[in-house]
Amino acid sequence: MKICMIGTGIYGLALALELAKNNNEIMMWSENPELVQKFRKTHQLKTIADVKIPQNINLTNSYEEAMVGAEVIFITCASKFVDIVAQKIKPFYHKKMVICIASKGIEETREELLSNVLIDILHTKNIAVISGPTFAVDMINGEPAALAIASLSKKSERIIMKCLPNEKLKLRPCKDIIGIQLCGSVKNCIAIASGILSGLGYSESTQSFLINESLHDIKEIISSLGGNPKTILSFAGVGDLMLTCMSHKSRNFSFGFTIGQTKDSKKIKEYLVNNTVEGYYTLDVVYKLLKHKSIDIPLINVIHNIVYNEEDPQNLAKFLIAKK
Repeated sequence: MKICMIGTGIYGLALALELAKNNNEIMMWSENPELVQKFRKTHQLKTIADVKIPQNINLTNSYEEAMVGAEVIFITCASKFVDIVAQKIKPFYHKKMVICIASKGIEETREELLSNVLIDILHTKNIAVISGPTFAVDMINGEPAALAIASLSKKSERIIMKCLPNEKLKLRPCKDIIGIQLCGSVKNCIAIASGILSGLGYSESTQSFLINESLHDIKEIISSLGGNPKTILSFAGVGDLMLTCMSHKSRNFSFGFTIGQTKDSKKIKEYLVNNTVEGYYTLDVVYKLLKHKSIDIPLINVIHNIVYNEEDPQNLAKFLIAKK
């Protein structure tokens, strides 16, 4: 099967390596011409991950070259670029192609789920979403991992279930494409909060306190926006929430840790410049979306005030104790 991968970050590479195990032909798109030129000479991506790249993975700067003959398009770019990417690939897209969204977040300008953005621009329902407790580095190292998959068409689920799972990567179908995307988005906001608590010196007990409280809030958000609150029990829910909220491998957690530990706005801004923190942007759009929909989630308000308005990080711990 020929597969197009839009995005050549570490998670895109991790998925490409999984797909390559099933003898698929993967063409990865990158906006960086120097990266492509170097790859074509060395067949290596050491600036992303020092790992052997199989011959059935290749790289291009051309959307047209990446998509020609492709049966599946994986989207792994940051969520804020999904609108732009959809516009760029539209001239080369045809409705037989299945799109699989691996990005986590909500589109900022539209305040829309990524699946809705693609439906609007590409006019297709051959869309699937995958999400779950997976760090790219662990997948690259060959550790067992699992993802939830939800789709808008049976064809989409069937194709992704054919090309992606292998002896180390499990996919479990879910019927809630709304809930899966909201779990993957909101958990990044909670991971920032968990990092803040850790940076302040609080123990895993307090972090677990936060995680448990956030489960109820995520369920409420899912339900209010038309999803199934039980999706919190999927790989995209509790599993991903726990993983992201308890590890420095998570850039969202590490960003929060920087806020809690330093309280230095210069160092916090430096972290954002040097790292892609999906949860930073997602937090703002989730906050605005909830306001516009009149959905009251006080925990999100507290985290947003600390991150965006530079309020005292200790307010988070005070809020948890005071919450009824």
